[in-house]
Amino acid sequence: MNRSAQAHRQLSGWRLKWYTVIFEADTTAGRRFDVLLIWLILLSVGVVMIDSVHGLEGQYRSVFIGIEWLFTALFTLEYVARLLCNPAPLRYALSFFGLIDLISLLPTYLALVFPEVYALIDVRVLRLLRIFRVLKLAAYVEEYQSLGLALAASRRKVLVFLTAVIMVVVVMGTVMYVVEGPKNGFTSIPTSIYWAITTMTTVGFGDITPKTDLGRLISSLMMLIGWGTLAVPTGIVTAEMTQQRKPLPPTTRTCHACLTEGHRADALYCRHCGCRLPDYLFEDIADQQV
Repeated sequence: MNRSAQAHRQLSGWRLKWYTVIFEADTTAGRRFDVLLIWLILLSVGVVMIDSVHGLEGQYRSVFIGIEWLFTALFTLEYVARLLCNPAPLRYALSFFGLIDLISLLPTYLALVFPEVYALIDVRVLRLLRIFRVLKLAAYVEEYQSLGLALAASRRKVLVFLTAVIMVVVVMGTVMYVVEGPKNGFTSIPTSIYWAITTMTTVGFGDITPKTDLGRLISSLMMLIGWGTLAVPTGIVTAEMTQQRKPLPPTTRTCHACLTEGHRADALYCRHCGCRLPDYLFEDIADQQV
């Protein structure tokens, strides 16, 4: 029995149906599942935020606990379903999104086992870890993937840009230390570099300000340079995102034989094993692109 036949035999029946709904976002059922999951994630994160308000926490504590257990039960069922229908459950559990799913579930269960952990000062530290659920959104929005690819492609250019900025703030911070000196708040070169960073980023906390005319001139130049440099990384990433736009981008279509993902919308056969791709996706993909 070849590799494709073994994989097809491993994923069939209800597991194949669940995998199509949970992991393939180009089907009608898959899109509905993702939209429902996004709403659940946003609602659960909203409950965590509201629960952090002290007045509401004491008044509606039992309500918040009940809602949180409801969300925990739903996300637990989702996590278990992903493991059951995935042909490589351990690989998914150790993946980035698999770990995020697990981290978003653990606080509620750990609070049962360790209700009074004095080393953590407050159980709230565990409860706030549920905010990691918001990272699950990246798995269901295609634009996140496009942004991630653009950032990865432009990382060397951005690194060169950041290196140039660091050199500028080091030099200008050292100059300001010489010009202003400790009597005007520039007590050391690191402190002066801190001032240069806040000035170049146009934050300007105001805790350290130049007093001499030459220092104010240098500060003005730093502000103008900051306005110009802030647009550079944005332009780099935007250019990479523009280059990556294609008329027919890869989809989440999965070959049911070898489980290879990322086929083009107009693909008829798997790019890995050559098996014919399922036809039921064509109508959904055409409707989505229109």
